[in-house]
Amino acid sequence: MSRQASVVTLPYLGAAQRYWIFPALEGGGTAPTIFMVHGFRGDHHGLLRIIEELPTHRIVVPDLPGFGQSEALEGVHDVDAYARFVGFSLAELGLGSDTVLLGHSFGSIVASRWAADNPAAVAALILINPICEPALEGSNRLASMAAALYYRVGAALPERLGLALLGNRLIVLGMSSLMAKTRDRTLRKYIHGQHLSYFSKYASRRVLLEAFQASITGTVRDNAARLTMPVLLVAAEKDDLGSVKGQRALASLIPHSRLEIIDGVGHLVHYETPHEATRLIESFLEGTPA
Repeated sequence: MSRQASVVTLPYLGAAQRYWIFPALEGGGTAPTIFMVHGFRGDHHGLLRIIEELPTHRIVVPDLPGFGQSEALEGVHDVDAYARFVGFSLAELGLGSDTVLLGHSFGSIVASRWAADNPAAVAALILINPICEPALEGSNRLASMAAALYYRVGAALPERLGLALLGNRLIVLGMSSLMAKTRDRTLRKYIHGQHLSYFSKYASRRVLLEAFQASITGTVRDNAARLTMPVLLVAAEKDDLGSVKGQRALASLIPHSRLEIIDGVGHLVHYETPHEATRLIESFLEGTPA
């Protein structure tokens, strides 16, 4: 990662929240600032390859409350709570209506909820690997049910045993292997290393369980019709968490949407095909009024 960020800490509801602010490197005089929201069980590290490919944009990316270096909130960590955090962040950092909001995976649910509630507050919405179908429906419902049991057991066990289960190296590697579609051994090794390093950086088992429950019960579809700003959906042909059919159905519900599907990749577009994703982002933003 060659881009250097300034790190800012802001208090939110009595909890310290950490932000990374990357200045534009070149020719960024007219390029909009992008505020990014990462996915479940991740932190800002997961979006660094996307950030690296967008040098003309100023980019702000926080660790969501309870993950990475941001402290947990006292209340429930659900979609509404995270959406309110996005609103607080944009206001506190002085990010106006020319800002572009981007969310990956669970971040797509959070970003779309806030954008639907505040349609005039951002210039455009970008959703990478958007969650278009409820996790407990469709072909992957058994896997989702198994994951739900895993997180419930991890939260219910005595602390030492629960943390050992949730952070088990073999289980994390198994999850990583299922999501990674690339055959490039070097890239797979990198992806596994990222998950081993950052997949267990959460404040507590309570936070993890609450965020997981939010991730499997909400979808972008819930607020699609209220997204009146230009919306780019960057989907993936082999995404186990959102079929191509589901993504097309989602796009049809959004008034001003553009759906792009990247072939040969799954739920890790941000790791496996960042160049392709950012090429689509730049093309989309070039056609979006400031």
